[in-house]
Amino acid sequence: MNSNSGIVNHGGSMEVSQSAVGHGATVNVSADREQKARHGKHADVGVITVLGKEAKAVYEVLGLQRARNGNLPFFEGTVNVLDTVIRVAAIRALYQGQRSTVMAFDHLRRHYNPAVVVLVGIGGGIHADVEIGDVVVTPRVVYYDLRKETPDGQRRRGEEREAPAVIGHAINSFFIDYDEPADFQTTDPNGVTREYRALTGPIGSGEAVIADAKSEIIRYLKAFNDKVLAVDMEAGGLTQAFHEQDGAQAVRGWVVVRGISDDASPTKNDGYHDIAARHAATVLHSLLPYLHLPTTDTT
Repeated sequence: MNSNSGIVNHGGSMEVSQSAVGHGATVNVSADREQKARHGKHADVGVITVLGKEAKAVYEVLGLQRARNGNLPFFEGTVNVLDTVIRVAAIRALYQGQRSTVMAFDHLRRHYNPAVVVLVGIGGGIHADVEIGDVVVTPRVVYYDLRKETPDGQRRRGEEREAPAVIGHAINSFFIDYDEPADFQTTDPNGVTREYRALTGPIGSGEAVIADAKSEIIRYLKAFNDKVLAVDMEAGGLTQAFHEQDGAQAVRGWVVVRGISDDASPTKNDGYHDIAARHAATVLHSLLPYLHLPTTDTT
């Protein structure tokens, strides 16, 4: 029996990389190194938005530029805040809701390997301490959609997740420097200047669009934790994606930044989406240097 080991080429050209030649030769390539070899991309902070107005606000405020990585449309750029240069990559989730947010998280993780992922956009306020236009910055999310259906009605089984302590310390440092609540002032593209606040506290997350300030969901969240400030439809997916990630490219933390666009009441409408989204993006801009975690990456 004839045996052959090595490389045979019958004319033409060929390229061999990350390979070994000879009988029994092996090559070990880490997942992180393999990813960098494929894409050559890295970001310090990854950003997820959902609505078009949220995405536009982030891209404009942070000065990001369109960049295709694989078949996915990302935006990326460097942001200099407080003499700190932060590399940012952003993607807009395909749809509203928890499931697309999970996929957006994974796209950022695989293509840019950020240390921190931030979900940025709008939300509904459900607490007396927040007003329309304010921004909630939080490392704590209560997922309210786990429930049991019984003949006597629904029995919710809320699940609270908190970001790692390094993120909690980063947010605390931000509010030490900016005060709590932090006062912000933003002039929009039309030249209108508005004042608003950034504050921190848990938010609720589930699949429901809430347009009733007395809804069973809001009553449940207030009973679960009377400090819940706002609600959204995506943060639960972000926390689940972070919780279940594996492999060498592990994200180290997450944050949710929500501009309050309504009070989750029957008067809820889209009239304040632009303003709330820009306020959230502006607060994110100031928050970025606090999320610039130490890394051994040298790309």
